[in-house]
Amino acid sequence: MVRVLVQVVGIVCLWWWWSSAAMAETESIKYKDPNQPVAVRVKDLLGRMSLEEKIGQMVQIDRSMANAEVMKSFFIGSVLSGGGSTPLPQASAQDWVDMINGFQKGSLSTRLGIPMIYGIDAVHGHNNVYNATIFPHNVGLGATRDPELVKRIGAATALEVRATGIPYVFAPCIAVCRDPRWGRCYESYSEDHQIVRDMTEIIPGLQGDIPSNSRKGVPYVGGKKKVAACAKHFVGDGGTTKGINENNTVIDWHGMLSIHMPAYSDSIIKGVSTIMVSYSSWNGEKMHANRELVTGFLKDTLKFKGFVISDWEGVDRITSPPHSNYSYSVQAAVQAGIDMVMVPFNYTEFIDDLTYLVKNNVIPMDRIDDAVARILLVKFSMGLFENPLADYSLVNELGSQAHRDLAREAVRKSLVLLKNGKNGTNPLLPLPKKAPKILVSGTHADNLGYQCGGWTIAWEGFNGNNNTRGTTILAAVNSTVDPSTEIVYRENPDSVFVKSNNFAYAIVVVGEHPYSETLGDSMTLTMVDPGPSIIKNVCEAVKCVVVIVSGRPIVIEPYISSIHALVAAWLPGTEGQGVTDVLFGDYGFSGKLSRTWFRTVDQLPMNVGDSHYDPLFPFGFGVTTESVKDLVRR
Repeated sequence: MVRVLVQVVGIVCLWWWWSSAAMAETESIKYKDPNQPVAVRVKDLLGRMSLEEKIGQMVQIDRSMANAEVMKSFFIGSVLSGGGSTPLPQASAQDWVDMINGFQKGSLSTRLGIPMIYGIDAVHGHNNVYNATIFPHNVGLGATRDPELVKRIGAATALEVRATGIPYVFAPCIAVCRDPRWGRCYESYSEDHQIVRDMTEIIPGLQGDIPSNSRKGVPYVGGKKKVAACAKHFVGDGGTTKGINENNTVIDWHGMLSIHMPAYSDSIIKGVSTIMVSYSSWNGEKMHANRELVTGFLKDTLKFKGFVISDWEGVDRITSPPHSNYSYSVQAAVQAGIDMVMVPFNYTEFIDDLTYLVKNNVIPMDRIDDAVARILLVKFSMGLFENPLADYSLVNELGSQAHRDLAREAVRKSLVLLKNGKNGTNPLLPLPKKAPKILVSGTHADNLGYQCGGWTIAWEGFNGNNNTRGTTILAAVNSTVDPSTEIVYRENPDSVFVKSNNFAYAIVVVGEHPYSETLGDSMTLTMVDPGPSIIKNVCEAVKCVVVIVSGRPIVIEPYISSIHALVAAWLPGTEGQGVTDVLFGDYGFSGKLSRTWFRTVDQLPMNVGDSHYDPLFPFGFGVTTESVKDLVRR
């Protein structure tokens, strides 16, 4: 009996010792304690990490390269979806959540259990994802002059992104596009830096409003319904010579500070979590290798405390041709101050080269520690350690009616009425909903892909109506007019057809095909054929309103004399009813040009304030109208 009692006491003592030791160990692992200050948690975790684990945190790979074993074996810090990179065609929110959780479980199974952060381009809504709400591109949002609207769009986008299990977006683009020949001009809110500054209000929409006692430059993400944002592309991407993508921005320091830099200062004050570096150069020096601006100005002067991320294979492009001296490029980028590198495929080469550079004292360990500390700061600040795995609780937010209604509001506020009536008399708009017979025509009238533009489902966008859910402008006309009105749709009618049908009026929708980045660079800025001939055939035979669907101003002066009413619709997204809301007078036009509309491309670059300023329609122009309801009330 005594022996049994001794054994029991021994077991109890052993259990007490083991549990006390485990409790002490847990208490000593400060990085796992959410009650500890973030700085303490970062320092504690950083002190436990090997060089291999640190470098792994600096790596971001595409989802096509990721699996649980890769995440575990290489300690990968981040995964992304490039444009069009999805789990499967028409993937549901649940499919996304399941895929991302699979990667995350690999990360959590490592020695220290550091969660990865998944990022995606959500530049006009959650644009990679089937059934998501696609908002107008930034060029249209700039025309609204409505920062509060843009903030609400940010909040809606955050919910849809979180619905798919993703906590990080590569948005907003705060480029100041100074030349519409640039293929990314539609990603810019305006040629005017003040409008771009105002629109950084999307950042608290995405991330949440920073606490009143927050220190300048410290990243903030307000819970599981918000996402980490990324201001891009630092800096001067919208000012390249002739608008050539990824090219050289030739401007003095004063010009850089006054035009291209202000929105970054505002973004940092609003707690932006990350900043992406531009492919472009400033006065011949690649931004991905520019230590003076990335470390000296962004981090040291502007006090940015989040992490700096490269663009897609941006490190490779430091040299010409790309990847021709990769070890040098890695050294230059990391020493410039880039913290996380979007590899996205050749991650083992990056890891090997960076490891060699550190072990041979080419890159000091304190630069690695600074990079990793910034990455961990963002992960801790957004609660990723406490909530690393996503669930299905928000899946119904994807493409919700409330978000589609918000997008519709944004569309109608973004449209700019450039002309209403020949010679400024006898206005055509608003159109009557009740008419015997009307014509709808044009390449863009019944094409959801064209309506959404680039960065929609696929990187370059799509053609047709089957790749996601939305309402084309033709469908919106059908649902808006009186049931007795006969609608005839012909994409490209000849003049004989138009003249012989006695139409009350015609709606012509033409513009640009979708494009992205360098593929959109254009020295001519013409609408796609047969747009000009459609305008001629229709507008010379019947009263017409021409709706331009484009990512920027395009050549329109040769056709304007035959057009009765002209509307710039930009790239409105999935909610085509926002267009008909103003065409038919349920709401008035209120949009104002956030870009100068040139006469000919020979004038470019031409921005408001230039000495040679002679536009077709000046910056800030826009005919305003009242709704039919207000007109009747008067």
